[in-house]
Amino acid sequence: QVQLVESGGGLVQSGGSLRLSCVVSGSIFSINALGWFRQAPGKQRDLIASISKEGETHYADSVKGRFTISRDNAKNTVYLQIDSAKPEDSARYYCNVGEWGFFDGHLIDESEWWGQGTQVTVST
Repeated sequence: QVQLVESGGGLVQSGGSLRLSCVVSGSIFSINALGWFRQAPGKQRDLIASISKEGETHYADSVKGRFTISRDNAKNTVYLQIDSAKPEDSARYYCNVGEWGFFDGHLIDESEWWGQGTQVTVST
């Protein structure tokens, strides 16, 4: 069983920054890929950033250059730095673990376990 606890969300003005954190339980943390997903009302949950155990990263085009994913294996934590936030970034953000798709170049096969997520709202 995997437990994922996200935090750090909130209200930010357009152009502002936030840092999200996700604490992952279980010994799988150090050997798996990690990713951040987001889901806006009425839309599907999409993968936006992922990081392999070697530190390779991948970003969706919509966040590339503005978001940065990182991980601290010692703290069992994955982070998402949001810079230059846009109103369209408003969503509930979730983290998850999975495998790294070497042909895909990003996280694949995320686990069935989801945390509560953390809400990010970007005002104009």
